[in-house]
Amino acid sequence: MLDGHVLVDAHTHPARLPTLKRAWHDWAADFGDAEVLGRVYDEEGAVVPARFGELLDAEGVDVVLMFSEYSPKATGIQPIEDLLPLAAHDPARMRPVANLNPHLHFPVAEEVERQLGLGAVALKLHPVHGGFPANERALYPAYEVCRDRGVPVVVHCGTSSFPGSMNSYADPVLLDEVLRDFPTMNLVLAHGGRGWWYDAAAFLALSRETVWIELSGLPPRRLPEYYARHDFARLSRRFIFGTDWPGVPGIASNARAVAKLCPDEETAALALGGNALRVYHLD
Repeated sequence: MLDGHVLVDAHTHPARLPTLKRAWHDWAADFGDAEVLGRVYDEEGAVVPARFGELLDAEGVDVVLMFSEYSPKATGIQPIEDLLPLAAHDPARMRPVANLNPHLHFPVAEEVERQLGLGAVALKLHPVHGGFPANERALYPAYEVCRDRGVPVVVHCGTSSFPGSMNSYADPVLLDEVLRDFPTMNLVLAHGGRGWWYDAAAFLALSRETVWIELSGLPPRRLPEYYARHDFARLSRRFIFGTDWPGVPGIASNARAVAKLCPDEETAALALGGNALRVYHLD
């Protein structure tokens, strides 16, 4: 708990370092806390489960979603198997998220089923790093699995500076036909349209009950500016808190800053944890 609120960090990357490209290491160093990373990682570049748990304790985190990623062109490979020791250490708190790249995985439905079978609570797609549009028809069998099983889909919707990124694929408008074809599937917009698409992301979240704005990588103090063309009090009820750890100096400080922007305690409770608990079906 953090200040009386359930806190879910719905976007973290506790990846094993040897599998990642140099640019990922530079990103973590530039935006993260070197002292924290030194405490959490072992000498071989793996997150130590007990130390990660101690960090979550200190930051008031009740549940953390841990992302895998298969993006060899941009950041490297973060296989879901590397997250399983963390999930085994504290299965109620440390929850893995599946990842799919249609250039690497086929059949995609079988791969989604495999990763869900490992305990994944959602599917993350990273069109910008993976090099594919979110409305790619090859992804539809994966969407069908998620729809049928009630599993939410997280899609990266924001610019990325990693070499090899294709920022044109970050446009939330590409998800319009996905939402048309899968109207009951919860869709989480990671990074909330960061860069050029804040308005498009906000419009989708305000017009569809199944669309959510996830705040990872966004400085909280600038959220009212980013979404100035929209009813911020109403939009904040569609927020899902996330940090993009380790690319953030502090989880609790970000969460408190988001809570201060919310119009009331009820909305703060939804943004910090309540929406995530419902969307990701977290116990």
